[in-house]
Amino acid sequence: MPKLVLASQSPRRQELLTALGVDFTVIPAEVDENLIHEESPEALAEALAYAKARWVADRAAEAVVVAADTIVLLDSGEVLGKPQGREEAARMLSRLSGQGHRVVTGVAIIDTQTCRSKVFHETTRVFFRTLSDQEIERYVATGEPLDKAGAYGIQGKGALLVERIEGCYFNVVGFPLARLGQVLTEFGVSLL
Repeated sequence: MPKLVLASQSPRRQELLTALGVDFTVIPAEVDENLIHEESPEALAEALAYAKARWVADRAAEAVVVAADTIVLLDSGEVLGKPQGREEAARMLSRLSGQGHRVVTGVAIIDTQTCRSKVFHETTRVFFRTLSDQEIERYVATGEPLDKAGAYGIQGKGALLVERIEGCYFNVVGFPLARLGQVLTEFGVSLL
């Protein structure tokens, strides 16, 4: 089986693969995300994932490289990135309160030996319950929202904010695992 390389510093993506018992190496990509622009959020998530995978693939020999990028979108189409501080995190959470939004994860896979690649995305709808100002303050005070797109982590205390989801839970964490597993088999990598 080819060597699997994860082109991501995301602890959540690493935890997901580790929980599956997957043997992989981490090589974080050095990509300036501000230089990549696309018309749709889905195309942007895919382009960002591909740029990361390409950067690592150019430096990794005989490997299958996997990269991902997750975007949180309001129904208006506005992208919510990682908050720049506690105040911005609180504003984001206030906007998500009582509303639905989309989480789009773009995934790119590149086989460095064959130069074959595949890029795809998965979308999950997430619905927040209505949050009080005090709940938002307490959640922000945990520090959990500060390094996450949309200012929440569904796999942590942020789970208490979510009323329901439609789609893949793991996609919201950082990888659409079922689809990732299917696509990786096309590259000779089995997660089972």
